[in-house]
Amino acid sequence: MTAVVELPVLQQDACCTPVTAAPITLEEAAKTASLFKALGDPTRVLLISIVAAAEGQEACVCDLTEPTGLSQPTVSHHLKILTDAGFLSRTRRGSWAYYALVPGALGRVASALT
Repeated sequence: MTAVVELPVLQQDACCTPVTAAPITLEEAAKTASLFKALGDPTRVLLISIVAAAEGQEACVCDLTEPTGLSQPTVSHHLKILTDAGFLSRTRRGSWAYYALVPGALGRVASALT
């Protein structure tokens, strides 16, 4: 015998309410697509997660190779894409590069959806 699952009843007017006030412009769509493109690789999402969880939301490139299982040049390539997209900032200290989460960068992606 198949179990019957009852779904909650939605307010009729709630399903017809627009999610956004107005559609975005073509220029805004291109900028938003570039953000999603930068996040379109699992390694880059992992890198942002590691940096965001690090003390001070900052990590040395030397600390990012082991968790990803990738070589330093490959990790640096992904970090450059995230920096160019505005998710991370880069600071040199001696021979090492440190990457920090740009304040509000992740919020831009969330606000692009609403």
